[in-house]
Amino acid sequence: MERRYYTIVASKEDVASMTMANYLINNRSFSRETNTNFLQSKHHQSIKLHVSDRSLLYLEDLDENYPDSIAFIFLSMHRSHKGVPTLTCHCTGNYGGNPYGGNPRELGIAYPYLQKQYLRTIVTLRALIPGYDVVIESSHHGPTSLKKPVLFIEIGSTESQWTDRNSSSVVCESILKVIDNGLGSCEKVAIGLGGTHYPMKFNKLLLESEYGLAAVAAKHNLESIDKNMLDQMIIKSVEKVTHVIVDWKGLGSEKTRIMELIGSTGLDIVRV
Repeated sequence: MERRYYTIVASKEDVASMTMANYLINNRSFSRETNTNFLQSKHHQSIKLHVSDRSLLYLEDLDENYPDSIAFIFLSMHRSHKGVPTLTCHCTGNYGGNPYGGNPRELGIAYPYLQKQYLRTIVTLRALIPGYDVVIESSHHGPTSLKKPVLFIEIGSTESQWTDRNSSSVVCESILKVIDNGLGSCEKVAIGLGGTHYPMKFNKLLLESEYGLAAVAAKHNLESIDKNMLDQMIIKSVEKVTHVIVDWKGLGSEKTRIMELIGSTGLDIVRV
């Protein structure tokens, strides 16, 4: 029986994705073996690199090719209207419709420890990437139906960053280090509700406390949170969710309803 592995996923349609994939190929000896559809490196034998011709957002069939994968880590570009140089990471999911892949009202599976350790690792290398913000994002877009956890790690927000070999090397070395160190579990695991798409209060918790985060729903998603979506946020994590963290000032007009809803879960509620 083949031992389990992590699958790093890149797309030829994505400039930043291929900048990162090419770093792994050229600097970490990832190459394609005979009769395989993936690349591997003798230096990182617990990782397979999958390079797709399709958009990352629609790769809902990866389970078929990588049934023993522990997690899928997507190398992706990040876009924003402000164009701020940014390194981000996030889980996937659609609280409402699915304009960017995945299924409507479906969340992907989260791996809180993987996200926490990646964020912490890349922050230790901040000196190598001056000018970049390092943040998490709330859960959004596809794929959402994979049977294993998904983490997007992204470089943005314009082409000058997507083709930046230096930031690509930092991102790649960070995720390789996390995987090579071996994964564990967070002392406490929470879902997050409220705040902006870039939830800085939750970001601070990941860096400075014992908490890891599964799904995060920003303020603009809260009107879509009902019992079904809340149950998904709690259940779709490889680590058991024990807490709900709310951005108390970032719940908006949904505050009363959301607090009543999460009060019925029996989980510990933390206000930040």
